[in-house]
Amino acid sequence: MLRTGPKEAQGHDNNNQKVYPQPIDETVNPAKESMNTLISKVFNNVSSLKAAYIQLQDAHTPYDPDKIQAADKLVIEELMKLSELKHSYRDKNPRPTSTSPQDSCLAAEIHEQQSLLKTYEVMVKKFQSQIQNRDAEIVQLQQQIQESSQRKLKLEKKLKQRGLLSKEPEESEENHFFSVELTPTLFSSSAETVCKSIHDFSKPLINMMKAAGWDLDAAAHAIDPAVVYGKRAHKKYAFESHICQKMFSGFQEESFCVESGHLNVSSENFFHQFLAVRAMDPLDILSQSPDSVFGKFCRSKYLVVVHPKMENSFFGNLDQRNYVMSGGHPRTPFYQAFLKLAKSIWLLHRLAFSFDPKVRVFQVKGGTEFSEVYMESVVKDIVIDEKEEKPKVGLMVMPGFMISGSVIHAQVYLSGVKSSE
Repeated sequence: MLRTGPKEAQGHDNNNQKVYPQPIDETVNPAKESMNTLISKVFNNVSSLKAAYIQLQDAHTPYDPDKIQAADKLVIEELMKLSELKHSYRDKNPRPTSTSPQDSCLAAEIHEQQSLLKTYEVMVKKFQSQIQNRDAEIVQLQQQIQESSQRKLKLEKKLKQRGLLSKEPEESEENHFFSVELTPTLFSSSAETVCKSIHDFSKPLINMMKAAGWDLDAAAHAIDPAVVYGKRAHKKYAFESHICQKMFSGFQEESFCVESGHLNVSSENFFHQFLAVRAMDPLDILSQSPDSVFGKFCRSKYLVVVHPKMENSFFGNLDQRNYVMSGGHPRTPFYQAFLKLAKSIWLLHRLAFSFDPKVRVFQVKGGTEFSEVYMESVVKDIVIDEKEEKPKVGLMVMPGFMISGSVIHAQVYLSGVKSSE
């Protein structure tokens, strides 16, 4: 057996010659490394492009011009980076002329990356097309905003001339009312608002009557003694009916019981008045123009709806009433609650006279036979015995309207009818 001597173990052969180990081949393929780097850059760039495009989409819901511009700039930057990678690749990687196995493998890999780049080019074109469409939409919206602003200024000028505005209103989103269209649906919606306003104002009124020691049963009986209530709680409709009768008195008149000095007002101007007041707080309107047409309307209706004896029992004096009679509009919670009601009915009147032909209002008297064509019961799930005669109207809580051949039902309380509520 041969044994390796110490010198042989230290790198010498039997002939005393040095033996050197073979070095490991660590040759790096520059083309492959460059390709891997390019692929990594392409994927990173496409990921950034997708993220930028998502930002662009999010900026449109809700519509935010500043965010859209920033996202659009970011998308363009990513597209330019992708284009630079494409040109850089073509410049540094011409078509191979060798047909060796190694070159063939590299050519196949290059072909695969070229196909990938073509796919991204299609995506880029799609993004560019979408961006162009968005830009066109932005330009169109800017033109609409400019046209609408001009219309707004003209409307405000007319309203100021008619005494509805005493000074130029501050810029706010609420003042951009020009997009509202005059439709039967708008009137129907406004009528529903009035019905709710009557209900909302009756609540504090009834509560104050209770606090002042009023006999609510006697008060309801005094409004209409012939009504038979299905439940004691239904007597609230007597007070709602009383408020409605007082507030809608004179609704069919153009002036609405207020001598404004402007007769034969066009339907267009009525609609302009509706638009001007719709988005404003009623107290702010009256602070600007206490003696405007709207101010006179609020003043006259308050003095009719709130009886002096009622007001004296609520507050122990008639200071608020005297202040209103002298031309003022107090900032008390009770008066502000009334202004919400007054505004809703005044707006409904402006709308009614905005249509051509104007909207017709019709009222229903107590004792009238109930008709499903023109009326709707304020109490739901009423029980009607077919063997008995048709129910009769006890109270009208809200009048009805005829608009463009359609009927908006009058809201009524039926006397002596039970409900399953």
